[in-house]
Amino acid sequence: MTHDSTAVQLASSSSNATASGGGWWRDAVIYQVYVRSFADSDGDGIGDLRGVRSRLPHLARLGVDAVWLTPFYVSPQADGGYDVADYRAVDPLFGDLSDADELVRAAHALGLRVIVDVVPNHTSEQHPWFRAALAGEPGARERYHFRPGRGPDGAEPPNDWESIFGGPAWTRVPDGDWYLHLFAPEQPDLDWDHPEVAAEFASVLRFWLDLGIDGFRIDVAHGMVKAPGLPDIGRGAQATLIGTEPLPFFDQDGVHEIHRSWRRLLDSYGSGRIGVAEAWAPTSERLALYVRPDELHQAFNFRFLNCPWDPAAMRTVIDESLAATTAVGAPTTWVLSNHDVVRHVTRYGGGARGLARARAAALLMLALPGSAYVYQGEELGLPEVADLPDRVRQDPAFRRGRRRLWDADGPAGPVEPEGQDGLRDGCRVPLPWSGAEPPYGFGPTGSWLPQPAGWGGLSVAAQTGDPHSTLELYRAALELRRAMPGLGAPEAGTGSGAWAQPGAGPDGSDGSDGSDGSDGSDGGPYPCGMRWQPAPEGVLLFTRPGFACTLNSRPGPVELPAPGRPVLSSAPVETDGRTVRLPPDSCTWWSW
Repeated sequence: MTHDSTAVQLASSSSNATASGGGWWRDAVIYQVYVRSFADSDGDGIGDLRGVRSRLPHLARLGVDAVWLTPFYVSPQADGGYDVADYRAVDPLFGDLSDADELVRAAHALGLRVIVDVVPNHTSEQHPWFRAALAGEPGARERYHFRPGRGPDGAEPPNDWESIFGGPAWTRVPDGDWYLHLFAPEQPDLDWDHPEVAAEFASVLRFWLDLGIDGFRIDVAHGMVKAPGLPDIGRGAQATLIGTEPLPFFDQDGVHEIHRSWRRLLDSYGSGRIGVAEAWAPTSERLALYVRPDELHQAFNFRFLNCPWDPAAMRTVIDESLAATTAVGAPTTWVLSNHDVVRHVTRYGGGARGLARARAAALLMLALPGSAYVYQGEELGLPEVADLPDRVRQDPAFRRGRRRLWDADGPAGPVEPEGQDGLRDGCRVPLPWSGAEPPYGFGPTGSWLPQPAGWGGLSVAAQTGDPHSTLELYRAALELRRAMPGLGAPEAGTGSGAWAQPGAGPDGSDGSDGSDGSDGSDGGPYPCGMRWQPAPEGVLLFTRPGFACTLNSRPGPVELPAPGRPVLSSAPVETDGRTVRLPPDSCTWWSW
């Protein structure tokens, strides 16, 4: 069977209990829109808010719960809008404030919530505060990290910190002082010890909440507080240490009081307004601190994104993620791609093999308890565009010569930047909507990054109605996720209920393997009702209430007892009702 015989039979108008109301975010599927690459309404080759609004019906039909918009604020665009000059205004590239208001209203009319980016770690160098600092206005530099240099005449940076985009994290100004920028020099870091910084961002959040947005994705949520004294790290290649080792500029304990204050602000607007941390932390336990009951609602699970195509590694990441968030009463999030990493079709090997693995990984992700994020174009199976000419590339990391952090199977050792090399333009190429030639319905004319020839077959129009397409696989999966009681919500069943009752397992047993574990580490049930089951090498098999999921990561087919009735698969499966032959690099959903 293939995924064309699924959701029609099982879907209903009902959805999981938390899909509406104050806890909607606990099992939500949230779609990331990279605004400049989603849809262009005015023919300048750059996506905009009106373009997003015109394509909202696609997201509603896809079946997602919310849309997250990357920055559309006034910005010199030194880093794709993550260098903000005015947090309360829309950049003319993307429209105006009325366009933002109309987009939010249109999304709400379709049942979609709207999350917007906020960038609190740094501003643009064109922000009025930083311009005042450079002009010598009294007290203005105290809002940023200005320091004297080291060595003769202060000619050396104040410490050995490196920019995430390559090179030193310090730039010297004409009067001899240095300022800190963990990203591009055009993005000076704010000093959150200054009370005006906290007051300003509280005001910014209120401005957008009053407009009706449903939450914020907090850029660099782990970076606003630096270790006292700004100590040296003592080694290079610091970008490769992010998320693996403690660093004095990331994941400092002081960030949590900021997030607690933001949670109080969000709660003051009633239930349903959320904060999402883009946070890198060395362990799942450290990441879980961002989603304690009095802090943010979600944090991106980058360990899952970084996981190679290996079932043992996947299970370890899933176990550790669920255990850490369960300990603080929060849902886990799952994400495979975003605007900062190589698309997972390419990371998983590219070509037919990479696409097969990406489709399987999508079903695995959507079967796990908690909330999932979908990056624009992954529902089309888009690969990374790996042959962009240097003259069109705009990623500041490319201009500054950052070394590659990715290869096809995960984190890579440092290599010289050649071709795309894991930088970010290749995942930001505008979407194909229709037609056989560029710009594939993206807009009236061209696109700010060139689209490859041959993407016509990957367009929304080409894939719609094709039962074998990746788009229809995603649509079917999201429809089933809403319809099946055991999917989505982290509270769907407990270790003592639902499928754990006698006769509720896929073979008519109680589904038990003889353990009474409560965290799933020994195969036993998590509080979310998920339990690992015995499976052949290279295969993952877990159950949830009335549901089973199998992932075959091997390059060849695998036979095993059928866990139930197949309802959705990333590739055709053969079953006689008693045994099943799982295709290579595939994932299948089962019910009973």
